[in-house]
Amino acid sequence: MEYGMYYLELVTPYESIMRRMNKVLASGRTKYQEYFIFDTGAFGKVLVLDKDVQSTERDEYIYHETLVHPVMLAHPRPRSVFVVGGGEGATLREVLKHPTVERVVMCDIDDELVEMARRYLPEWHQGAFDDPRAQVVHADARGWLEEHPDAYDVIIVDLNDPVGEDNPARMLYTVEFYELVKRRLNPGGLMAMQAGMILLTHHRMHPVVHHTVSQVFRYTRSYHNYIPGFMLNFGFIVASDAVDATGLSEGTVEARILERGLRLKHLDAAYLEAMFVLPKDLKEAIANERMVSRDAAPFWLTDEGEARQQA
Repeated sequence: MEYGMYYLELVTPYESIMRRMNKVLASGRTKYQEYFIFDTGAFGKVLVLDKDVQSTERDEYIYHETLVHPVMLAHPRPRSVFVVGGGEGATLREVLKHPTVERVVMCDIDDELVEMARRYLPEWHQGAFDDPRAQVVHADARGWLEEHPDAYDVIIVDLNDPVGEDNPARMLYTVEFYELVKRRLNPGGLMAMQAGMILLTHHRMHPVVHHTVSQVFRYTRSYHNYIPGFMLNFGFIVASDAVDATGLSEGTVEARILERGLRLKHLDAAYLEAMFVLPKDLKEAIANERMVSRDAAPFWLTDEGEARQQA
């Protein structure tokens, strides 16, 4: 066995992933989080925030296509999009592939991280920050949406998991935030978000997030995909009061891909449809998620951390 520098990531309290580092490219701390970028033989560059791997160069397109295109294709003609987070610029890049899009507002609180991504992660953003349709805002996304009454066809939430009381993302996983998102959607609008890793032993986060979103939106649909750089399945959600993302036929999705001239590396219509098929144990975990104790979900339900009774 050849030894060298390794990065050890704690995935759960019981499992870790060890990655061999060829070279450290950057490290430091912004006002909001620690960042660490290193190069590997298997996945190229790796972006780490607060000790959790966020993205890897050679497969980031799988995560970002999975997050963006199901919701964008569920809308017949998305013209305006709001992106919460997404500091690497790859979510913005995928949104801008849709020629119907006239305006994208990307709101990431961490301006230092975005500047670092511009410099060190050009493979991710591919110039998306400089697209004339893009407006990059450095502010708290919740505060921005509260203060700016503009409405959007699609809102995409691309945040790290809300772990820790001092994590600024934690107030963006609440009923109140999703109610705000709903108010900022145009008629027929949709929201999409990443919603946590899916492991047999750690089904907790995704069902809680699903339950929280479902208190606000009529149609709340979970889907999942295997992300090689994370070495596990990740959960996502599409939500809307008007559109059931699972009600679109494969033919409709295929037609929209062709009409928009999308060149996707990972998704096609058939695979996109298949991602919404959930394994039995995950479906049961979602179905069984009702009222959740404060200890189990300290900040994923309401601003005060308390579960809200469904009407």
